[in-house]
Amino acid sequence: MGHLRILSPSEQVAEHLKGELLRGRWMHSIPGVPSLAAEMGVNRKTVDAALRQLDSEGVLIPQGAGRKRLIGFLPEGRSPSPLTLGILLYEMSDKRIDYIVEIQHMLMEAGHVPVFSSKSLVDLSLDVKRVSRLVENTYADAWIVCAGSRSILDWFACQDFPTFTLFGGSLDRRFAGAGPNKKPAYRECVNALIELGHRRIVLLAKSQRRKPIPGESEQTFLEALEEGGIEVGEFHLPDWDDRKESLLSCLDSLFKVTPPTALIIQEATVFTAVQQFLANRGLKVPADVSLICSDPDPNFTWCEPTIAHIAWRSRPIVRRIIRWADKISRGKKDLVKSFANAEFIEGGSVGVAKD
Repeated sequence: MGHLRILSPSEQVAEHLKGELLRGRWMHSIPGVPSLAAEMGVNRKTVDAALRQLDSEGVLIPQGAGRKRLIGFLPEGRSPSPLTLGILLYEMSDKRIDYIVEIQHMLMEAGHVPVFSSKSLVDLSLDVKRVSRLVENTYADAWIVCAGSRSILDWFACQDFPTFTLFGGSLDRRFAGAGPNKKPAYRECVNALIELGHRRIVLLAKSQRRKPIPGESEQTFLEALEEGGIEVGEFHLPDWDDRKESLLSCLDSLFKVTPPTALIIQEATVFTAVQQFLANRGLKVPADVSLICSDPDPNFTWCEPTIAHIAWRSRPIVRRIIRWADKISRGKKDLVKSFANAEFIEGGSVGVAKD
C-alpha cells in the first residue's frame, strides 16, 4: 500500500479549481484572487498559492498584474458547456438579415444563449469607450462582433474573452473570423463597367470600410480603376458618416456638376435609399446611372430591371461560427479565419455609360 499524502490547503484549493474547470464552469478565464477567496471562504494567500500551482502545471496562463488568468491546457475529456454569446451588430436593423437570424437560431439549437447587445456600433458612434462600457455591462462568455472598425477590434483583442469577427479584421490573426472574399468580384464589376464606357464610377462605402485607410475590397476597387486608366481621387470613394442626412448630402454633391455614371453601393439598405434619391431626381436606371449592390438581398428578385450585385453563400459562414462556439465551449482555442467566395452577378441595372 502506498503512503497516504495529505494535501496542503493550497493544494486542496488547486484540486477544487481544477474540478470546476473540467466541469466547464469558466470558459476562457478564471476569476481573480479576491473573488475566489470570498467564494470558498479561504484566505487570499492560499488562493494565490493555488493559482500559482495551476500556472506551473500549465492549466492557467498568467496575464500580468491586475488581469485575469486565461485557461490553458485541460484534458480532452472536458465536456462542452453552454455559452452566453454576445452579438454586437453594426446596426440594429441587421437583426432582420437572414444570416444573422440563422446564426441566432443555430446557436440556440447547439444549446448556447445568443444575446444581442442593447445598442449597435452605429448607436455608439463607433466610439471605443462607449463600446467598452456596453460590453462590460453585458454578461457574455464570448462575443461576435459584426463589421468592427480597427480601433474597436484593438480593444476586443485586449480582453480576456474569445471574440469572433464577422465581416471585419480579415487579416487580423488575433481573432477567429469569417466573411465573404469580395476582392475578385469587385475587380470583375469595375472591369465590366469600364468595358461599357464608364469612367465616373463611385463606390459608396460605410465609414469603417474607408477609415483610417480603405479596406481590402475598397483598395481593390481603386486599383481596378487605376488599371483601367482612370485617375483615382476622392470623387470615386467619397466621405460620408453613415447617417441618412450625410448620405443625401453626399449624393447631392456628387450629382451637382459632373455626376457619376455608375454607383457601386455597399449594403442593400443604402442601395434602396440611393434608388429613391435617383427617382426623386427623375434619373432612370440604367439609362442615366448604372447601379450595383455589393451584397445580395432577397428583395432583388422582385425588381425590374434586375439588380446587378455581388453574391455569396452565407451558410459556410454561419457554420463556421457554430464550429467556433463548439470549440471554445470545450475550452479550446480557435483563431481560424474562413472566407466564402463571392461572385459578380450581372443585372439589368447596369448599362452603357451615358454620354
